[in-house]
Amino acid sequence: MGLDSTQLTYIVLAISFVGMLWFLTNRGRANLAQARADAEPAIAGEDVMEGGAKKPEQFDEPSPEALEEMAALLGEDE
Repeated sequence: MGLDSTQLTYIVLAISFVGMLWFLTNRGRANLAQARADAEPAIAGEDVMEGGAKKPEQFDEPSPEALEEMAALLGEDE
């Protein structure tokens, strides 16, 4: 009672199907987990901001115009 080529082919195809099903299930779970992590709300300080100011040294000291504007907003220009 040996296996003929048709039965052997069906066994190989069944094993391949189970392997592909396992792979797709695991990949789908990983993708869903990543999508859920990406969709979570960002908490201040935990998110990574890319980029930066072109001239960060311009923010070291406020300009006279900025000081005047702040004084006007605070009501100190009287």
